[in-house]
Amino acid sequence: MKRRLYYRAMYYTVGIIIMTLGIALTIQSTLGTSPFDALLVGLHRTFGLTIGSWEIVVGFSMIVFNAIAERRRPELLALATSLLTGIGIDFWVFTIRETVHPDVFWSQMICLLAGMVIAGFGIAFNLQADFAPNPFDRMMLVVSKMTGWNVSISRALISILLVILAFLFGGAIGIGTIIITLLSGPLIHSFMLQIEKVDRRIQPIPESAQM
Repeated sequence: MKRRLYYRAMYYTVGIIIMTLGIALTIQSTLGTSPFDALLVGLHRTFGLTIGSWEIVVGFSMIVFNAIAERRRPELLALATSLLTGIGIDFWVFTIRETVHPDVFWSQMICLLAGMVIAGFGIAFNLQADFAPNPFDRMMLVVSKMTGWNVSISRALISILLVILAFLFGGAIGIGTIIITLLSGPLIHSFMLQIEKVDRRIQPIPESAQM
């Protein structure tokens, strides 16, 4: 039981580290980021503070919205996820900005695609922990429950709203935003299947399952 808990903690923390590196690379590509990250960049450009700081602020706002909509207490673990993600984004942006600054389209595209793949793997790795939900994902489920729409439609509408807000604040919107929006879902799903296979091999088999 303890061993499994250690594995989940590892998936959670390592997943965030990998994911935030990928996010930082998409930001450095200057071709556009995911709708959520585009808003964070826009808020950074408009009001100051770091991109990671806005991750925490926006994440907290989503947590409050989710709590009010579901009439329940705010999820503190989700706040921890936003906090660690914000710290991770700032760490990687500050670490790579002097060495990773592509200035031609082909190198920008490589940086973008590398960031998308790395972030996708990190998200899939993090999801394997199965705790501390991401505020954005939770909001997607809340909106789906409130409206009766399926999860895909709810996610698409939230993404559209984020893009509109990012545009108003001068966020990082571009061809990369379209690429990430279209490809990140299938990419994450593919990684999740592979990680789950590996996890089944290394996790201990419960005694109840052996009986």
